[in-house]
Amino acid sequence: MNRNCCSGRIPSRTRRDFLKKFGLGFGALALGDLLIRDGFTAEPAAANALAPRPRHFHGKAKNVIFLFMQGGPSHLETFDPKPLMKKYDGQLLPDSLRDFDLAQINTADAKVMAPIFPFEKHGESGLEITNLFPELAQHADELAVIRSCHHELFIHGSALTMMHSGTRLLGHPGVGAWVVYGLGCDSDSLPAYVAMTDGHFRNGAATFSSGFLPAVYQGTYLRTQGVPIQNLRRPTGLTADKQRLLLDQIKVWNQQHRDERPYDDRLDAQIANYELAFRLQSTAPELIDLTAETKATRAIYGTDDEPTATFGKMCLLARRMVERGVRYIHLVDNDWDAHSDCKGNHQLQSRKVDRPIAGLLADLKQRGLLESTLIVWGGEFGRTPIMQGSKGRDHHPYGFSVWMAGGGIRGGRTIGATDDFGFNAIEDKVHVNDLHATMMSLLGLDHERLTYLFKGRDHRLTDVGGENDLAQRLTS
Repeated sequence: MNRNCCSGRIPSRTRRDFLKKFGLGFGALALGDLLIRDGFTAEPAAANALAPRPRHFHGKAKNVIFLFMQGGPSHLETFDPKPLMKKYDGQLLPDSLRDFDLAQINTADAKVMAPIFPFEKHGESGLEITNLFPELAQHADELAVIRSCHHELFIHGSALTMMHSGTRLLGHPGVGAWVVYGLGCDSDSLPAYVAMTDGHFRNGAATFSSGFLPAVYQGTYLRTQGVPIQNLRRPTGLTADKQRLLLDQIKVWNQQHRDERPYDDRLDAQIANYELAFRLQSTAPELIDLTAETKATRAIYGTDDEPTATFGKMCLLARRMVERGVRYIHLVDNDWDAHSDCKGNHQLQSRKVDRPIAGLLADLKQRGLLESTLIVWGGEFGRTPIMQGSKGRDHHPYGFSVWMAGGGIRGGRTIGATDDFGFNAIEDKVHVNDLHATMMSLLGLDHERLTYLFKGRDHRLTDVGGENDLAQRLTS
């Protein structure tokens, strides 16, 4: 028995004793703070989570339309002419190129496959584009072609993840989610971020995921076949007033449920989605009703013809969404994966998108919307300068082309270059992180300041990379 206790005296304690007995408590406090900041015990999302927010600095672009050519279009058949390759067509690579250390590409016994389609100069700028895009070529002076884009990922899945989220790791937010997180939305009756495809998303819903950002910033999938938005019509016999009363009560129950689970931000998104769905019942039918457009307008997009009908409708809907304040629109065209027949594949794919994209540029411009709408075109990588089989090209992430238009960009120009055979980006190299930093800068966002605390550190779209000096060059 402790004599001090029996005598009523209080035992003496040193600072060392105090820290020894109670130090673990400080750790628990620190852990709790990290969990709160990481979103595990986050506060409920604000009702105006998607309200427009101030930019870090002035940027002319207000909206983004990302035209994603899924599968990987060949830079050699689109925007990167390589006349020297004709001399070596069907031959082994020159000795100086046969020792390239390129992952998963065997250059030792590879044969050169020269560009299949002829390049021609277009516009006052003389921008070189292949004859795959005769209608897009009419807008050459609006395009800024980046010929030196690159990353390190050879496989579709990881390359797609990199192009959309700036990292090879799954579970990270896509560009669209970051843009909406940074800028909010100019519409309270339509989604801030919409994704559409004429086929499928190779990476599934991860393509337009909000990752570790609050779920309210994820993309909304708009179908191009059948009913664009399911369950949009009000049930028979349910009036608008009765539905409003029902939703108000559901909101109360959901909020109570959410208050008991402060770690799950998906509940905030679900509550917000109920409200958005109610408003969509009046706004969405008007948005997707293309009969309101003139025959001439539908014609420039090719909505009533094949093979342009589906992608044409997607592009026309994108213009209508920009007019109505949707912040980020992601359009995916399938499938540029030209392993066995590059010529046949690219002829088919280009016919699907050439007129719709040209129509989109023309329509935005004549409505005064191109200056404030950033258009980005590209795939997850390019294709190899060497043949696969007898007529195909394999994946190639080490140097490929992306183009931008609108958003204050001065077009009719090229940025960067690959070597004479299109293997490597060698001049003004633009990593995907640099591309994303540039997109953010054109929108008035500083990619280094737009961060979100997750798992103990501030994350950003560009990870630990990204240079945005390209934005100034594109607009000057």
